[in-house]
Amino acid sequence: MLTLPPLSLYIHIPWCVQKCPYCDFNSHGQNGELPQQEYVDALLADLRNDLHYVQGRKIHTIFIGGGTPSLFDAAQIERLLTGVNEMIPFSGQIEITMEANPGTLEHDDFEAYSKAGVTRLSIGVQSFSTDKLNLLGRIHGKDEAEVAAQKAQSSGYRSFNLDLMHGLPNQSFEEAMADIDTAAKLSPPHLSWYQLTIEQNTLFHSKPPQLPDDEALWHIYEQGQKKLADLGYEQYEISAYAKPGFQCQHNINYWQFGDYLGIGCGAHGKVTLLEQNQILRTVKIKHPKGYLAADEYTFDTVEVTEDERPLEYLMNRFRLMSAIPKAEFEQRTGLSHRVIAQGIEKAKNKTLLIENETHWELTAKGKMFVNELLSQFC
Repeated sequence: MLTLPPLSLYIHIPWCVQKCPYCDFNSHGQNGELPQQEYVDALLADLRNDLHYVQGRKIHTIFIGGGTPSLFDAAQIERLLTGVNEMIPFSGQIEITMEANPGTLEHDDFEAYSKAGVTRLSIGVQSFSTDKLNLLGRIHGKDEAEVAAQKAQSSGYRSFNLDLMHGLPNQSFEEAMADIDTAAKLSPPHLSWYQLTIEQNTLFHSKPPQLPDDEALWHIYEQGQKKLADLGYEQYEISAYAKPGFQCQHNINYWQFGDYLGIGCGAHGKVTLLEQNQILRTVKIKHPKGYLAADEYTFDTVEVTEDERPLEYLMNRFRLMSAIPKAEFEQRTGLSHRVIAQGIEKAKNKTLLIENETHWELTAKGKMFVNELLSQFC
């Protein structure tokens, strides 16, 4: 039976100082002064239009992403979070994450964002190599990245994350390992460590850089995994590693097929309507000019049909390393777990997955070949 899952909120702030050549997110280079007050007004109006999706729930996580949200003043972030809380109650231990780039954070801002209500920072370091940062179009240097992490450690946040990429242009094995070592010395409770991929509609797609070959990429990944484990980081998601108790609850809710409202330019949401037995995906107007001029912010709403729900659930849930309760599948999809019995048997026969009475669990092989695992259910 379909049940209401936990509710999160994603808030998109689309502006950056400049567009990075690898980035395919909905971001726009800053051109003059940002319309901070007008945009926060629009975000709150956008949320007000979506209140019928709340259905009596509290918000237990918020993620402010971008773009570069740290381009907004702490006073506007506080006004935004206060406005959200006036419409929807927060859970007692709410996790509120804000993305920040080292080159847009002044030292005084760290405590101000914490006082504004942010409980967790996610800092886009990407690399500690000056050469690699230049190739990636980043506006910060190694020293700024280290200072940002040190300030996050001492400014009242419950946790902070460092974003690191590997498989960078002309990156050697030694350079990739050095980035992990430097990050670990800064003691982040959480690390995101993921491979650079070339996406369409990016400068790197039209002018591809020289990336390490597959053998080099595998060596970096295999040894990086071992190094992170030795440093005390548990891999709980395909590209996320945390010290015990510091997993990102917002992302876990995504991958467990929870609900999340999405407000802001191009923001996506996923909501369950219990009485209608529906699961909907929502998308907001993408371009800032159109969004700021709108009265109705939703660009599109699409139903996830009953036929689509099993694969949608599995595409998300297989990102997590933890065992999958059969009851969770039924609660989040509204379907009996027996509807995927054939795919489960095929996955078991290929040693991608094991099963007991109450759970499914990916094998080590299944965790390495998630796309092959998913293909058993198509």
